[in-house]
Amino acid sequence: MAKIHTEISLEESLYQKINTLAEEMKVSCSQLLTSALEEYIQRHYNQQHLQNINEAYADGLDESEKNMLEGMRQHQRYLQQQEW
Repeated sequence: MAKIHTEISLEESLYQKINTLAEEMKVSCSQLLTSALEEYIQRHYNQQHLQNINEAYADGLDESEKNMLEGMRQHQRYLQQQEW
């Protein structure tokens, strides 16, 4: 993957924390920032995805979903009885 060089401005205290952590982790500051940004972006997309799911089900379950849920509950009860 192609790498792009960019410049950012940071508060000095944050820059020092980044340097200290990078040294502790034995990685470069660039690697630490890349990893942190990737994690932040993934968390953001996960939160968006969860919000979309919650919005889709905000109006409750329709009849087919209720039937499927009841079937899953019955199957789970059956599986639990088999374990005993």
